[in-house]
Amino acid sequence: MRTVVLTMKASVIEMFLVLLVTGVHSNKETAKKIKRPKFTVPQINCDVKAGKIINPEFIVKCPAGCQDPKYHVYGTDVYASYSSVCGAAVHSGVLDNSGGKILVRKVAGQSGYKGSYSNGVQSLSLPRWRESFIVLESKPKKGVTYPSALTYSSSKSPAAQADLWSTATYTSSQNRPGADPGIQRQDPSGAAFQKPVGADVSLGLVPKEELSTQSLEPVSLGDPNCKIDLSFLIDGSTSIGKRRFRIQKQLLADVAQALDIGPAGPLMGVVQYGDNPATHFNLKTHTNSRDLKTAIEKITQRGGLSNVGRAISFVTKNFFSKANGNRSGAPNVVVVLVDGWPTDKVEEASRLARESGINIFFITIEGAAENEKQYVVEPNFANKAVCRTNGFYSLHVQSWFGLHKTLQPLVKRVCDTDRLACSKTCLNSADIGFVIDGSSSVGTGNFRTVLQFVTNLTKEFEISDTDTRIGAVQYTYEQRLEFGFDKYSSKPDILNAIKRVGYWSGGTSTGAAINFALEQLFKKSKPNKRKLMILITDGRSYDDVRIPAMAAHLKGVITYAIGVAWAAQEELEVIATHPARDHSFFVDEFDNLYQYVPRIIQNICTEFNSQPRN
Repeated sequence: MRTVVLTMKASVIEMFLVLLVTGVHSNKETAKKIKRPKFTVPQINCDVKAGKIINPEFIVKCPAGCQDPKYHVYGTDVYASYSSVCGAAVHSGVLDNSGGKILVRKVAGQSGYKGSYSNGVQSLSLPRWRESFIVLESKPKKGVTYPSALTYSSSKSPAAQADLWSTATYTSSQNRPGADPGIQRQDPSGAAFQKPVGADVSLGLVPKEELSTQSLEPVSLGDPNCKIDLSFLIDGSTSIGKRRFRIQKQLLADVAQALDIGPAGPLMGVVQYGDNPATHFNLKTHTNSRDLKTAIEKITQRGGLSNVGRAISFVTKNFFSKANGNRSGAPNVVVVLVDGWPTDKVEEASRLARESGINIFFITIEGAAENEKQYVVEPNFANKAVCRTNGFYSLHVQSWFGLHKTLQPLVKRVCDTDRLACSKTCLNSADIGFVIDGSSSVGTGNFRTVLQFVTNLTKEFEISDTDTRIGAVQYTYEQRLEFGFDKYSSKPDILNAIKRVGYWSGGTSTGAAINFALEQLFKKSKPNKRKLMILITDGRSYDDVRIPAMAAHLKGVITYAIGVAWAAQEELEVIATHPARDHSFFVDEFDNLYQYVPRIIQNICTEFNSQPRN
């Protein structure tokens, strides 16, 4: 009996083991049969904007060729959702122009988007937008499922097809006096929706696609990192021909696209030259890249000779005026395109333009053949015309068909405001320190006259943080810093500060005052600024001025010495920069100081303009 029981137990155990092994094997077979669905990366076109895709995070594949400027991108690192997804990927450096896979993550809207030029893509600036996104390499996160098919907010997605139309409530202008029937409602960002063309108002049906996108296309304020006033001088001479004139216009249109045109960034106008120059449009005519490109397309060729010198003179005298949209503080830039060679002289006209603060760039195409050089009016004309002959301001192409290659280097150079040397004129490029004698012999009334003289000189300069800056020291036996170069950054503030300077009274230690000014004012001067010291005194110094004056000269401080009444002429000449006749002045009475303002300004500018250009 016991044997039977043991046998039964053994059989049960054996059956259990068989079932267990069979179950495990069956589970393995089932697991083999149930395969995980393969993740398919959705493909999109270059023109797809992030805002059109509802998914908060997704992986997509971009095609090649998304570096094209027609695929607009807004921002840097963080992009407004109105940007091309693939264009932003190229700009950020995650992709090159050959395309590939990327990871896109939606983030909150920003209060401002900064434009920049990167990886062959010019992104635009934008004040604000309701949604943003960032682009990363396509490395999926563990545990995150990415969609194989994207959900679009428009008819591009079948799921959205049924929801293409939405009911919108229109308020009749009869029910709301003074209302604009074109404005229907606002989106969360505060931007008004305009009634789309073709919408059936009677039915109250508006395509969502038009409401959400077309009416809300952002208008950039321009790239603040490229705030320049730019004039293109294009060659309309007969010899250029219609085909090459079209190639020239295409370059202009490409530049207009690459630059983020806007009131806070670059502005651009066009002048065509032939026998005589004519302005097609000035700086304030078109304030965005789209309108500018449309205007360029309509330009027609004028014909005539290639009078480049006459055209440069025209631009110098007429183009960069406030009435034409010229802005204070924005560098003036002229880009001249020349087919072959000019039929007049350019050197003198260009010199006057440079002295007016205009940065001249030349793009020369083809040039004269050996047997044509006898007809060239002014050999080496480009080097005589440009702002500097260091290669930065001139570009040459062998053939018109290579003109497009100048686009990227040209855009990069005209936007490099730190290197636009000709923007710096005698009136906007200096740190000027006034060293004012406040000794007892001056007296309160005469001291106010001296301050008026300082005011009259200051008024002649362009004052700002990046232009001319003003500082002042008053001295007797002691010295006092009235205000430094970084204290005030506008002309009204500087003029008010000069009025507030109080008369001190005491002795006359001019040598110590010069040393004090070098230490307290000019030691804090910017490296790229001209340093001007204008010292006004009415008497002989109680201390030695020779060593302090020499120290000033060695440190590159250009010193003007103005003496009144009992000032010693020989002492003024020691203080003044060589030649003393241009830097030292003497008047018998304080009331005659004003007479020297024009001469001092003229000397400052003559000296500035006489410096070598290279």
